[in-house]
Amino acid sequence: MIAVTGATGHLGRLTLDTLLRRGAPAQTLVALVRSPEKAADLAAQGVQVRRADYTQQETWPPALDGVSRLLLVSSNDLNDRPGQHRRVIEAAREAGVALLAYTSLLNAGTAQMGLAADHRATEDILRASGVPFTLLRNGWYTENYTGSLAQTLAQGVLLGAAGDGQVTPATRADYAEAAAAVLTGEGHGGATYELGGDEALTLSQIAAEFSRQGGRPVAYQNLPVTEFAQTLNSFGLPAPWPRCWPILTPAWRAVNCRPTVATCAA
Repeated sequence: MIAVTGATGHLGRLTLDTLLRRGAPAQTLVALVRSPEKAADLAAQGVQVRRADYTQQETWPPALDGVSRLLLVSSNDLNDRPGQHRRVIEAAREAGVALLAYTSLLNAGTAQMGLAADHRATEDILRASGVPFTLLRNGWYTENYTGSLAQTLAQGVLLGAAGDGQVTPATRADYAEAAAAVLTGEGHGGATYELGGDEALTLSQIAAEFSRQGGRPVAYQNLPVTEFAQTLNSFGLPAPWPRCWPILTPAWRAVNCRPTVATCAA
């Protein structure tokens, strides 16, 4: 059986959809969710739906019963993500899970942004656990920009603090394809995959593409770091997130970018 955590979230749900499309029998798939009632449509397709909460250790042994492969989609709770992930990893060890794939962060070993520390800590927990694992180091999501596209087009401005730094965004569906390939394939144990889109883009280039596709002018406005953080806060982004957003200053890029392809962790 293949289990996916966060199965009602964006990436978890897309991964299950991809597994089904690839021909995985529904009865061999397990959707791990905090609220099973929210996964009723998956249950209707024959997918097993089990309750599992990152914050409640007792939910994990029954949730992982019989599971041989597990996708651990990283928690979006910034309070104690490594601790939450540890609960899952320890339960996976006890359950005898044969492969755990973890959605980490692009260049997690060297990335300097705030989000990287939690991913590095989780990777260390995995290495010490004895559970066979694969690291899916996902880059920045295209949806981080397209999710607010209507507002960007209406205002004609894409805000950021990136300068001429480059990102290689890919869609959640692309990352779901990678996860499904690992969960159903062979030879991925111990592998680390740095994942991202095919093309490195500046935010100015992204703004230009929005303008071309949307039929109205969109300009990239580069803000000082503190002003950009305040802007994100004003949009309602929780306090920890602005410090985690990729600030692509030249010094930051020197640490996080691959020199051959100018790809930045995000």
